[in-house]
Amino acid sequence: MKIYTKSGDRGKTSLFSGDRVPKHHRRVQAYGTVDELCSVLGWVASILPETTDAIEQEIRQIQSDLFDVGAWLSTKEDSPQRYALAEIDDERIAYLEAAIDRMEKTLPPLKTFVLPGGHPAGAAAHVARTVCRRAERRVVALTERSLQEGVGHHSLDRILSYLNRLSDYLFVVARFINQSTGVEDIPWRG
Repeated sequence: MKIYTKSGDRGKTSLFSGDRVPKHHRRVQAYGTVDELCSVLGWVASILPETTDAIEQEIRQIQSDLFDVGAWLSTKEDSPQRYALAEIDDERIAYLEAAIDRMEKTLPPLKTFVLPGGHPAGAAAHVARTVCRRAERRVVALTERSLQEGVGHHSLDRILSYLNRLSDYLFVVARFINQSTGVEDIPWRG
């Protein structure tokens, strides 16, 4: 299979459901941002210190989850292809919550906002967190539009919950990486 198809040369792309839409379409914006997040997480995993092996395994699982999220977002609500997609279920959200709880047990309580930075992997986790928040905003816009069109779907609600919890996870990961490498959080002095 060739990597280039030339089918997008005129500013349109195909959704997983087969529909052709402009590359600036709200659905493409949503799954494109999730794809960006998945790539940033690959960068985070590639620079993790050896003291955080469990984090790399979690990130690889999250990247797989994000592929499923992208499949949902790139498929129209009324498409029969939706029946073949893996659900974004409560177990995936609980997985993130358990990881957050595990790491928070080792972290000092927050007394102020912290500035993004620290160890390179911690700083990269902060970048991933902000991309995750943008993905969440894109999905909110997609969800609102779908509801206006009278086509809601519970999977978009779960995707929103998943992305919201993932951004929390990434914030805690950044702090955890910094602590495990002996780098203190940088307090905001507002």
